[in-house]
Amino acid sequence: MPAARDSLLDAAYAALEVRPWAGVRMVDVAAAAGVSRQTLYNEFGSKQGLARALVRRETEGYLAGVERILSRPVTGAPPEGAARPSSLPEEAQARLAAAADWTLRTARANPLVRAVLTGCWNERLPSPADQSLPLPVPGPRTGFPVVPPPVEAPLPGPSELVGRFSDRAVAALEADWPKEELTELGTACTTAARLTLSCVVAPADPEEVGRLVRSAFAGLPRHPAPHAP
Repeated sequence: MPAARDSLLDAAYAALEVRPWAGVRMVDVAAAAGVSRQTLYNEFGSKQGLARALVRRETEGYLAGVERILSRPVTGAPPEGAARPSSLPEEAQARLAAAADWTLRTARANPLVRAVLTGCWNERLPSPADQSLPLPVPGPRTGFPVVPPPVEAPLPGPSELVGRFSDRAVAALEADWPKEELTELGTACTTAARLTLSCVVAPADPEEVGRLVRSAFAGLPRHPAPHAP
């Protein structure tokens, strides 16, 4: 039931915005989503299963935003005081700086994304413990027969997200990049990703973030960008 699943995850996130996860009740989440408790337990198996699905959805939504921004060529007028990218490194700098800005804005607005990016989970959030273990199946107290959910892969942590950020950056840029320099491109993208996450942990103003990310590409050869005259 995709529609019910999305509604339940929306309701769980809305509940988390107003109270700690420990205070979020499954019955309230089901009521807010307009479905029965049996539907909720059938979909997620337990409160832990609901939490993991919620964290996974928010993480994938963040990564989808990163991919969307990285795949978008730099068009239109550049920001005030900035030149239009004329080389491949400058094009990469502009796209990675935009992805870094998206990352910081998302982390400020979404506590689950911030926790996944930093590995720091406070008492208001679901516990990330036992992520690789099978989800517990509700016992007789629930009154609902539930099919045990499959074992899920562990949720991604900061190191994996650096890799996924970097992979998306390379995929967005490599078509125009000289094949003999793809290794250098990968190294620069990984460095930019790590610098971006460091700014989530220790916030910096947008100009400083952009400068740090751009520095990762400073030493690469200045091949003309595809749109350059």
